[in-house]
Amino acid sequence: MADSLEDSLIRHNMQTIAFYNCENLFDVYDDKRTNDNDYLPTSIKKWTRPRYENKLRKLSFAISNIGKTETGKPPAIVGLAEVENAKVVKDLIAFKHLKDYDYRYIHYNSLDARGIDVALIYDKTAFEVLHSETFTINLVDVLDGTLDFTRDILLVSGLLDGEKIHVIVNHWSSRREGEKETEHKRMTSANKVTEIITSLRQKDVHAKIVVMGDFNDDPSSNSIKHLVETNQLYNATETLRSFSRGSANHFRQWNLFDQIIFSTNFFETSNNALEFYQANIFDADFLKQFNGRFKGTPFRTYAGKKYIGGYSDHFPVYAIFKK
Repeated sequence: MADSLEDSLIRHNMQTIAFYNCENLFDVYDDKRTNDNDYLPTSIKKWTRPRYENKLRKLSFAISNIGKTETGKPPAIVGLAEVENAKVVKDLIAFKHLKDYDYRYIHYNSLDARGIDVALIYDKTAFEVLHSETFTINLVDVLDGTLDFTRDILLVSGLLDGEKIHVIVNHWSSRREGEKETEHKRMTSANKVTEIITSLRQKDVHAKIVVMGDFNDDPSSNSIKHLVETNQLYNATETLRSFSRGSANHFRQWNLFDQIIFSTNFFETSNNALEFYQANIFDADFLKQFNGRFKGTPFRTYAGKKYIGGYSDHFPVYAIFKK
């Protein structure tokens, strides 16, 4: 049944803000400055151009559909994690399912040892960038005292449908060496985000702020609770995790490492102001492993070193705002 005029107007006044960990979106070229050796045509993973283009096709299709059921259009803003460089982001927005939209991108190289960064893509017809910058996380290796580099935090400020908002994109340190053993790293990142938010609020006490990312912690983790409580934020994705649902699956257990958190003034109702509508995990069936013992979990690109040709090992998350 066709939308009524009222429904069409409501959908027209909605915008989706999303976050997607792309699972190692590397190009096929060797970067001498970083450890990208797993993602080369000559590597054991045989990361070839056809495989790269298949991943771009899949990711562009997924992104073009985030929030589309609710708003009738692709997302206005998407934060990305695990992108190697500006080239792969440029290739992504130029690919099949996104090339007909007016997407632009913001990317800065970080000092991450693997050469993966965060980035932001945005629909130029909906979002006008006013400012962007990155913030380095100063981590120290507890064993030898050397600097331990991770992904920078990206801040992008701009006008979404004419209203100023600030978007902070994160990809915090992994739990690879153990959850408790690495917690201090994610707490350091949480404190850095607090510094950024404090600075924004010093300039504008009413700043509208969206914090998104792969935090490698759940909403109930100390780092996230600390971030939310210290800055009086609202975690829009907090209630989405369940025994059978999340954004990433490790050892057959669901986590909600990917989250969208924002300032509570997105709940204030006023004329022509962006207001929070709803949030969700974008876990459409096409993004899921469709058979085998991992059925229902994210359909990833690699299972270990075995190429299976999927999308990512994470589902995107998104929040919808309306005027």
